Amino acid sequence: MRRPIGVEWRVTGEAARGEEVQGDGTSGVADRHDLDRFVTAQAGSYATALNEIRRGAKRSHWMWYVFPQIAGLGHSAMAQLYAIASLDEACAYLDHPVLGARYRECVAALQDLDCADPVIVFGEIDAAKLRSSLTLFHAARGERLFEAALQRWFGGMADTATLARIGHAG
Repeated sequence: MRRPIGVEWRVTGEAARGEEVQGDGTSGVADRHDLDRFVTAQAGSYATALNEIRRGAKRSHWMWYVFPQIAGLGHSAMAQLYAIASLDEACAYLDHPVLGARYRECVAALQDLDCADPVIVFGEIDAAKLRSSLTLFHAARGERLFEAALQRWFGGMADTATLARIGHAG
């Protein structure tokens, strides 16, 4: 659904609560990258995703649009739909007032867990996706939170396939 141009994004309450989001997904950078696809996907499952992270046990299917990866790593239809095409799009995702806040909230929730084994929390396949996602967003902005999560969950080792796709040396 397209929103009228010129309407500002506003989030009522915590972004994590999946409360009503008003705003413009069609103007500027957000439109160029179709970030609304993530907002739409998260609308019905973000609160569940955050609760599963906080419990340290991912059980449902939301990884693609909560912890997106760089394009070219996943081959399923969902992985392709929610792939991040470039560092520019990754920056736009982090700058988005809903998506950026939610991503940081999820990473912070991970950091609050007693467990630091991504395979226990996510399973082997989704643990690899988490590593890729953290690598992508750390490369995009260099935020300390993402660096700390890579350190804690993956011994500081970035995902080399992600780095290769974005043109960074591992």
